Amino acid sequence: MSVTKMTVVRPGMLTTIQDWPGRVGYWKVGVPPSGPMDDLSFRLGNVALGNPEGAPGLESAMSGPALTFDADTYVCVTGADARVRIDGRDVPQWRPVVVPAGAVLDVGPTHGAGLRVYVTVQGSIEIEDYLGSASTFTLGKFGGYRGGTLGEGDILEIEGLHDSDRIRSIPMEHRPVLPSTSNGGNWNIAVTEGPHGAPEFFTRADMDTLYSTDYEVHFNSDRTGVRLIGPKPEWAREDGGEAGLHPSNIHDNAYSVGALDFTGDTPILLGPDGPSLGGFVCPVTVVAAERWKLGQLKPGDTIRFVPVKAAHAAALGALGLERRASLPVVFSSGGDGDDGVIARRDGDTAVTYRRSGDDNVLVEYGDMKLDLALRARAHALHQRVDALNPHGLLDLTPGIRSLQVKVDPDVLPITSLMGLLHEIEDDLPAASELVVPSRTIRMPLSWDDPATREAIARYMHGVRSDAPWCPWNIEFIRRMNGLDSVADVFDTVFAADYMVLGLGDVYLGAPVATPLDPRHRLVSTKYNPARTWTPENAVGIGGAYLCIYGMEGPGGYQFVGRTTQVWNHRYPDQSGSFEKESPWLLRFFDRISWYPVSPEELLDLRADTAAGRGGGVEITDGTFSLAEHDEFLAANSDSIEKFRAVQSVAFDAERAAWSAAGEFTKKERSDAA
Repeated sequence: MSVTKMTVVRPGMLTTIQDWPGRVGYWKVGVPPSGPMDDLSFRLGNVALGNPEGAPGLESAMSGPALTFDADTYVCVTGADARVRIDGRDVPQWRPVVVPAGAVLDVGPTHGAGLRVYVTVQGSIEIEDYLGSASTFTLGKFGGYRGGTLGEGDILEIEGLHDSDRIRSIPMEHRPVLPSTSNGGNWNIAVTEGPHGAPEFFTRADMDTLYSTDYEVHFNSDRTGVRLIGPKPEWAREDGGEAGLHPSNIHDNAYSVGALDFTGDTPILLGPDGPSLGGFVCPVTVVAAERWKLGQLKPGDTIRFVPVKAAHAAALGALGLERRASLPVVFSSGGDGDDGVIARRDGDTAVTYRRSGDDNVLVEYGDMKLDLALRARAHALHQRVDALNPHGLLDLTPGIRSLQVKVDPDVLPITSLMGLLHEIEDDLPAASELVVPSRTIRMPLSWDDPATREAIARYMHGVRSDAPWCPWNIEFIRRMNGLDSVADVFDTVFAADYMVLGLGDVYLGAPVATPLDPRHRLVSTKYNPARTWTPENAVGIGGAYLCIYGMEGPGGYQFVGRTTQVWNHRYPDQSGSFEKESPWLLRFFDRISWYPVSPEELLDLRADTAAGRGGGVEITDGTFSLAEHDEFLAANSDSIEKFRAVQSVAFDAERAAWSAAGEFTKKERSDAA
């Protein structure tokens, strides 16, 4: 088979290699699928060339690349409108064209509606898979070409024959319909209600406002999520309880790509590089067949969310790749009328089945509280569904008291999935029977590390200077928990054993963990608005949970310090404490404990980890029994209740102070970030 070399003459803007459907099956450990943000344009480009729909291609934002090939090559340019030339001669988009050997294919800036442009090439761009995909995840620095954007002079190899018999054009009626520039870039996007809408989290008036508002796309948007500017919700509750002071806070659960995530009062449409797990309310979710639109939203565009029935969303997807873009946004407006709740079950442990788009069901157990028995129940469901592995199952992602089940609804319809979930639920063992492997992971912690201090300073300078948690997060934690001094915060954190209940809370194996002893369970609220920068492996507390940030990025947990890496950047090479078969350090139900180190010692340990050595992490095998844990709670119930009473008084006092200061009524918009 012939090999053609493609050389990057000009990289364009944010040009990366993507494939479709991307990196599937790792949502549970915080690895996003990545892949083309406008999958429709991307896949149609491959179809035009006779490639498999998901073959690797190039994605650019705002301005495309200039490329040369050392042999005649068929290419197809799709996506947003852009001027495309070969050696200065204009050629059309959406149609395969031959780039002669040595000629320059030049894809210019996008103009009019849309933001992203795609270049697909006949044949296969030879890129080594990372966790089963060629897609680039730039934040994680893996996949694609050296884990990042393409640069001038990069050379890629393409395997395949120059075959005119395989090419076809894409008819106009099959191409994505972008809004006319004359209407200012106004988009209608179909959503289903759920998983967390009215009346439990949003008011009915909030939902009416959501559907009647033209939300504006904020300039601070990217592949992780599209930030929106719009009205602040009234909210149906005063706070998030154990999950945090703000009413947007919930116990961490899995997200869906396309979910409208309210991080505090800031709405963000989660993209294919977004987080898999988090503790914020998502009232609606973009249906799968319309998620391509997220890739073409640009700053200043406006969005109107249109609720549709789940059956209509499924029908839209079933129409196939080539037809779905040309149809009206909805067959009929109006949601299912069930507030995103598909079903409820009563019993010793109540179960709520919530809709999260047309391709996910979020199974929630019990009341909105932190209870390890609920995590045990979700774990039992996870194991059972995973063992059955029904055809059409794509991913299983556990949260604190939940399990998200992602399917291909064309293969495993949601109605069939619900029947299966009900059958399994009837046969699950009692949570008290849970005994699981549980390693003790002893890790270094640089308390109040300079990197976290820098992140707070950046936040105060660029996002919000008057936040109650500034200028020192640890003092804020002390105040919220009624402790006498910050030394008490230190002692509590270092005395605790933190059990890992979820992974991927902020990407790449980042744990969401809680102390097994409730007397060590410090509570805090999350930043609102969120930080735009967090150092890799910062350690923070949000709600009743602790997290280690897997990589640099945004965040909202209150800092206590920084530790060593929880993701093996040398993967697939084995490195130190990391196991050979996976790049993530931690497992569900591991118990994390800390020992103090200085900032200088931590830098040395981080360098050891990066070099493939141990990095000061000590691992001891063990097990965890929920029955034994319940015995411990019963034996210490008096002192636990005393601790909780003091904590509750401090929590209420802090919330009252916020209210008096206008914190809950203050007009905060995403453009503040």
